Amino acid sequence: MSEGLSVPGGLFDVAGRHVLITGGSRGIGEMIARGFHAAGATVYLTARGADACAAVADDLGERAVALPADVSTPAGVRALVDELSTHTDRLDVLVNNAGATWGADIEDYPDEAWDKVLGLNLKAPFALTVACLDLLRAAATADHPSRVINIGSVDGMRVPIWESYAYSASKAGVHQLTRVVGARLAREHITVNAIAPGLFPSKMTAFALEADEEGLEESVPLGRIGRPDDAAGAAIFLSSRAASWITGAILPVDGGMVTLQ
Repeated sequence: MSEGLSVPGGLFDVAGRHVLITGGSRGIGEMIARGFHAAGATVYLTARGADACAAVADDLGERAVALPADVSTPAGVRALVDELSTHTDRLDVLVNNAGATWGADIEDYPDEAWDKVLGLNLKAPFALTVACLDLLRAAATADHPSRVINIGSVDGMRVPIWESYAYSASKAGVHQLTRVVGARLAREHITVNAIAPGLFPSKMTAFALEADEEGLEESVPLGRIGRPDDAAGAAIFLSSRAASWITGAILPVDGGMVTLQ
């Protein structure tokens, strides 16, 4: 029964892994990027803002590479993967984190919101995963699968607090996409899982936290909003030996918010 429990470097070791993180210059993406880097991985940060990407990569130093790109367009996806391929011939972990939200009253909710939010939150993770398949396959083995981690949301698992129709629908879609793509890629030794974050400090949640951070903290069963280690720890777990037999899973990282409905 103890066979396989002695793992060189430990069950949660991700040192030496090559990790691409979209939306990696701020918010949850930056938290995950910094966590992987601190754990010894080489991180590739991508976001639309070249200066923001470069600032995080420069701050991290060695083993951090800025690859600015717009993953909401097919051309941007192709350009990103072409540039990534000049730095590495394999990809151990892809973190599809880039996202957008849009809030408005139901009678004022525009078509533009659906196009923008679903395009970045749902279509882009699928397109980038497909574009990275050769790099993911190059790193994948039966004992050490490559990993795709999609960032969903607790709002894709419950009715959200705010009127963010396209956002919550897109994140529910991300969760189902995770299961479907996970089933398809399992035979190729590539796992696909999702993290469903609750309240974390980010550009998306800044308006709410500025208005009533104390009240929001009190609404979370565990009594606080998310911290960098919460986001990074979940992503590192899903990328480690400890999660090599997990695929198609949706992991809430929300302080228990999903239990309230």
